[in-house]
Amino acid sequence: MCAQKLGDDFYTRDDVVLIARDLIGRVLCTQFEGQPLTSGLIVETEAYSGRNDKACHANNGRKTERTEIMYHRGGVAYVYLCYGIHHLFNVVTNREGQADAVLIRAIKPLEGTESMVERRNAESLKPEVTAGPGRLTQALGITTDHYGTDLTGDLIWIENRDDQPTGDIELVTSPRVGVEYAGDHAKRNWRFTAKDNPWVSK
Repeated sequence: MCAQKLGDDFYTRDDVVLIARDLIGRVLCTQFEGQPLTSGLIVETEAYSGRNDKACHANNGRKTERTEIMYHRGGVAYVYLCYGIHHLFNVVTNREGQADAVLIRAIKPLEGTESMVERRNAESLKPEVTAGPGRLTQALGITTDHYGTDLTGDLIWIENRDDQPTGDIELVTSPRVGVEYAGDHAKRNWRFTAKDNPWVSK
């Protein structure tokens, strides 16, 4: 197996929708001090744009303490709490000041599956372990403590693997989940999933 970590040239592109598509089939990895490597094939993403996207936390220049990292140069982690419980992991993209991000919604576990099952307090490895944005972060050990983490470093990163060719994956596009408040913007087909993959969230 040959793996290549994604670099700045991937994350700093100006089309967040294209990046959300391109992340399907890449491998999200974590390795924290004293803990084993855990990884999973990305099978579901959603794109969010800082300009003219009412579903985006930073729409049209909205800046808060929480969203400040979205204005960073692409290639860092935006992790926030949803409902005060779920830690959701986003990949910041584009150049500094643009506030684009891709939410990673589901992965198919590859390595460190025993650790994932344990972190999720599950009995066995099944889609409920990582099929959903709050589930996958718990399985991979990602929390809001990793807000702003450099994704080209050695804690959290995404890589290409020659044994997981992205060209073999058929994509399905659909509206994003849980953003009805965004009106017409909620109808945009900015959610991408690997067709017929059982690890996609329900």
